[in-house]
Amino acid sequence: VQLQASGGGLVQAGGSLRLSCAASGRTFNTYATGWFRQAQGKEREFVAAISWCDSSTYYADSVKGRFTTSRDNAKNTVYLQMNRLKPDDTAVYYCAVVMTIRVVTTEASYDYWGQGTLVTVSS
Repeated sequence: VQLQASGGGLVQAGGSLRLSCAASGRTFNTYATGWFRQAQGKEREFVAAISWCDSSTYYADSVKGRFTTSRDNAKNTVYLQMNRLKPDDTAVYYCAVVMTIRVVTTEASYDYWGQGTLVTVSS
């Protein structure tokens, strides 16, 4: 599975961005998808995840109520809608997939990773 994350950029605090994670190579709709981010000088952290079967979602407390992940299996694409962005959201955002029906929040559980897309939120 190859993953291509896109949609990052520079935005002012309070603004919005939508990230996309497009998959190719295998059927995407049997994979759970996760979003992670890594700020400069910090470890990569979990942001959000979505299951493939019923689109169950799970969010880190730091983004709950501001970020929404969704999927379009027909397009082999998962999205991360980010609203009310804060400077602390500045990071490289990665998408990852694992073949399971569950929502997965553990980084080590994921099998395939995209290359990351940079999100910069200015104050």
